[in-house]
Amino acid sequence: MTSNTTKEKDRSEKTDNMPIGLVKPCTKTESLGKRIAELIPGGVNSPFRSFHEVGGQAIFLDRGKGSRVFDVDGNQFIDYVGAWGPAILGHAPQAVIDAVKGTIDKGPLFGAPHELELRLAETLVEALPSVDMVRFVNSGTEAVMSAIRLARGYTGRDKVIVFEGCYHGHSDSTLANDRIKHSSGVPDGFAGSSIQAEFNNLASVEECLEKHSGEVAAVILEPVTGSMGVIEPHPDFLPGLRSLCTKYDALLIFDEVLTGFRLAWGGAQNLYGVEPDLSTFGKTLGGGMPIGAYGGRREIMNCLMPIGKVYQAGTFSGNPLTMAGGLAILGELKNKQIYQTLENRAKRLFSGLERVLEQIEQEQGKRPPIQLQRVGSMFTVLFVEAPVKNFNDARKIDEKLFAKFFHHCLEGGVYLPPTAVDAACLSSEHSEEDIDRTIEVMGAGIRSIFE
Repeated sequence: MTSNTTKEKDRSEKTDNMPIGLVKPCTKTESLGKRIAELIPGGVNSPFRSFHEVGGQAIFLDRGKGSRVFDVDGNQFIDYVGAWGPAILGHAPQAVIDAVKGTIDKGPLFGAPHELELRLAETLVEALPSVDMVRFVNSGTEAVMSAIRLARGYTGRDKVIVFEGCYHGHSDSTLANDRIKHSSGVPDGFAGSSIQAEFNNLASVEECLEKHSGEVAAVILEPVTGSMGVIEPHPDFLPGLRSLCTKYDALLIFDEVLTGFRLAWGGAQNLYGVEPDLSTFGKTLGGGMPIGAYGGRREIMNCLMPIGKVYQAGTFSGNPLTMAGGLAILGELKNKQIYQTLENRAKRLFSGLERVLEQIEQEQGKRPPIQLQRVGSMFTVLFVEAPVKNFNDARKIDEKLFAKFFHHCLEGGVYLPPTAVDAACLSSEHSEEDIDRTIEVMGAGIRSIFE
């Protein structure tokens, strides 16, 4: 009799040998797409997963391994979605799988303190000079929501400065500001407590702080943006924010849900050498397990119940499986060579794409209106004339051209985020062969649009 393990190995090897790219008709995907749309709004549990911006049916994935994902119709793709950030070591990293399997037999949930959450907290505090204490939650949204509440409780102020185009999850306080509500169902009162500034524009921040002097609890931002193109902060922007927050006695919050432990050991704050008062984390931190965390200076964190007056709780917060996954992924990332591998692969990809753009310019006398923007292993291919430095620039991106590019890449076996502005993510499992195949597919896609 053939064991289940042998069957799985045989199935894996057979699927891995399938051609890279989309083979039509995708009958299972189409059937499942119709069925799920009847039961789950939009057919997805998060709108980012749908293809509503690029058109077509979202692919149904069956499994992932390393740099590849495999759909229910047997197609395989080189994956640059990376589960929207967490898959820094590729899909199903063995260290995380082993850690979770070794933990689940003891019980997946206690609702009481246990050693794994202590060990993960110790690891974070050691890695982050700005963090003296940390709390674990279940998602990036929850981490940001809790950090903002904590900032308000600590300062006794209600207003928060946010940046147009930065994404901080789906809580009411981050979906509304003084210029626009990004969702119906958010009470009007939230708009008055969130003030909008422009990314990479210190003058706009100081104007807000001056206008609302004594009312601002915190300034919150993604230090590198992930939802309006990958935008790097100007050299003086993060240090300038640190100085302004100190001057106006407001807390500086870095939302590192995407950048934390992806851009560098410890994240953007370690990469750029700027210490916030509070930080939020998620995605990479869990190695594929659902996680969020927020932390900061001891006197701020001590405002949390049960020793302070700011309430935050969660039945599944700090559960053993998630903590085991977090310890495993950070144990692997302590090997700094992984970040060098990520940087090398990203450089190879962008060098190859730059050669394609230069060749087209030589042939046609004009460079295609494409900006290649990246920081570390986060990158975007933006269909726009000029570099994107803020949300106003991002509004000029041609979403229709991106949709054509996206589907060309998907047909060729390269899976990108199905949106024109969201960050794609490399993993340490992307091989040089993966990168070269990606350059070939992306290059052909660019040529098909502009020739």
